[in-house]
Amino acid sequence: MLRPRDVLICGLLVSCTPCLGASSAPDLLGAGTIGHPRARRLQGRFLHITDFHPDPHYKTYSSTEEDAACHRKRGPAGYYGAETSACDSPKSLVNATMEWIKDNLADQIDFVIWTGDSARHDNDEKLPRTQKEIIQLNEFMVRSLTNVFGTGDDGDGDPTNDYAIPIVPTFGNNDIMPHNILLAGPNKWTLRYLDIWRGFIPEAQRHQFQQGGWFYVEVIPKKLAVISLNTMYFFTSNSGVDGCANKHEPGYEQFEWLRIQLQLLRDRGMHAMLVGHVPPARVDSKESWDETCWQKYALWERQYRDVIVGSFFGHMNIDHFMLQDFKQIKKSTKKGAMTSAKDVKNKEGEISLLEEGEVTVASASDYLLDLRQAWAKLPSPPSKSQKKSLPIADYFDADEEDAMSTWERFLSIFSKSEKGRKDKKPKSDKEKYLNKIGGKYAERYSVNLVSPSVVPNFFPTLRVFEYNITGLENIVLEPVHNSPKSHDSLLPQQPISDNQLLDDEAYMREVESAIKRKHKKEEKDAHKKKKYKFKVPKRPSKSSLPGPAYSPQPLTLISYTQYFANLTHINNDFVASSKSDLPEGNATHTVFGLDVSEDGDVDASKWKEGKHHGHQGKKPRPKPHPKTFKFEVEYDTRSDKRYKLKDLTVRSFVDLARRIGRDALGKKGVEESVYEDGDDDLSDDEEYDDDDVEDVEEDDDDLECETKVETSKKSKKGKKGKKHKKKPSKNGAWFAFVQRAFVGTMDPHDIEDMFGVRAEEAGDTPLEEVMEL
Repeated sequence: MLRPRDVLICGLLVSCTPCLGASSAPDLLGAGTIGHPRARRLQGRFLHITDFHPDPHYKTYSSTEEDAACHRKRGPAGYYGAETSACDSPKSLVNATMEWIKDNLADQIDFVIWTGDSARHDNDEKLPRTQKEIIQLNEFMVRSLTNVFGTGDDGDGDPTNDYAIPIVPTFGNNDIMPHNILLAGPNKWTLRYLDIWRGFIPEAQRHQFQQGGWFYVEVIPKKLAVISLNTMYFFTSNSGVDGCANKHEPGYEQFEWLRIQLQLLRDRGMHAMLVGHVPPARVDSKESWDETCWQKYALWERQYRDVIVGSFFGHMNIDHFMLQDFKQIKKSTKKGAMTSAKDVKNKEGEISLLEEGEVTVASASDYLLDLRQAWAKLPSPPSKSQKKSLPIADYFDADEEDAMSTWERFLSIFSKSEKGRKDKKPKSDKEKYLNKIGGKYAERYSVNLVSPSVVPNFFPTLRVFEYNITGLENIVLEPVHNSPKSHDSLLPQQPISDNQLLDDEAYMREVESAIKRKHKKEEKDAHKKKKYKFKVPKRPSKSSLPGPAYSPQPLTLISYTQYFANLTHINNDFVASSKSDLPEGNATHTVFGLDVSEDGDVDASKWKEGKHHGHQGKKPRPKPHPKTFKFEVEYDTRSDKRYKLKDLTVRSFVDLARRIGRDALGKKGVEESVYEDGDDDLSDDEEYDDDDVEDVEEDDDDLECETKVETSKKSKKGKKGKKHKKKPSKNGAWFAFVQRAFVGTMDPHDIEDMFGVRAEEAGDTPLEEVMEL
């Protein structure tokens, strides 16, 4: 006999059946027809390009030494770039890359995300950057993209506002001057880029971009928007701003704007991708974003996890991903209050991720080791044999999953009143595990994907994503036409002319004065322990299904293909391996021209001469004789046997991260230290709810970031001669993760030396603090 509650549920489901049926049909409102000569159907793929760093001063066969920077002297700098060095990209690399995209990808993608750094680094004292050069290099990049995706002049005299597909740019830390520093807008940079990117920024978004450099584009009308974040206002290296707590800061304003846009998209039944330059790296003592900005970002991602499809970044040059753990959101943040940025800065003496805003080989290596340590603490799915933990998805039969998703969530609405029942059965190991990770879709976490760069710090790269277009196949996208320059007269301030960018010294003095005034005010207010309030975004409806980032459905990311250009082969200057590039005799062991100690520590220098550093002072050939330029597939997650990603949902990456940590530390130790750690579990009486997740203990007056929990971690270094565990396999997830981080340019023996010995394998070392993710 049915209970009254079950009768009510059945009645509601029957009455809602027409509604459910209607919503399952694809909504093609706004879809075009094949009428426009350049209109095309949805392909289900998009391109991510980042960090081109074109250098107009690059000279082939110049020196890669720091005082030359591929601008002078003789040395190994190749025709298409000096791979694995700190030199920037020759224009020949940019042109060849664009030509390859035009010939091989342009007709197969729906849109492009272009995540910044389209000017050279300020790495040559004899050739300092200028405002005019930065602008000219970005204009060069726009012309290059126009040659690939432009549809020609439509009669308005401006060929740079007509494109076959949407292109979504964002600010990089080297797209401004001085690098890393961007003051609150409107400023000369937001005004100038408003003109440079006039073909990319929709007319309705132009005023908002002028104010702060953020905007969005509906890349699939009424279905999907790409939101371009200005991460310069979150960046720890930007001393011109002060985090995201104070309502007068541009970071605060940007999050308020983002909250409103995500809510509007939710109300319209749309989804969003977030793109930016600097990713929200946060592990151990390493943070690339101000803590107040990270707190809001994590909260926004949690609250809008039904809307956000994925997040994509560049800047760091290393191929990797990061998990954001919603458990690390402060209680006060969840309640809409936080202290100012100055109250949560890292302690002195802690290792920094960034050197003048950039990631070095040494800091990248430490960062990857810290990620591994954090991921080793991820909860592991229980298994009977404990020899092999199953992926999260394997706990659920596909048919059962589809049947349960709507029913169980709907049933949970009416189950809250039964929470206090004492006759509940004890939870199984599977239920406890799912409770730890936020349910079967791992909704405790979000994933941010970081693409490696085009600039050949390692090898040049491109990334093409495939996403689910089931039910959207008949959508037709028409060419993009944005307003011509004449419409800028409607804006409060006019674009900046080149004449206003000539006096670099005066501008630098202006920026320095603004920073000094800001810091004086901060010092004056330092004694005030003020809490700033903000509006907390609405959470998903209790009856809503998981978003595309968590459950396979239309717009879910399916896979990506990582392309690379092997410049050692293409430049055709050196046929020997990197090992033979070392000087003869008692040479110091080096990686990319950086000294490496016996313990595997890399020289912390920012500059690296590259793997051909032994050939300074001479030309490799009388004249360059490069081979045909091409990109080739490094790996494809759809068929990759090392990452084993069925799709790019959050739970797939949680599985991969756990395997990376587990592969590195040894299976037995990880299973015991992670799964049996009761401190990471929720109460056995509670069902998963994002507001019920156990928070890190926090004292509102504590000036330290609460994420640095007291967890022991041994150093990667240690005394040799001890009894070690077996090193990770070269076919394992950890080895693949490191190898791909450096785009296959690091010698396998160097990977073993630098990343193969774990703290648990090494000898006696002091304990340190680590942030548990």
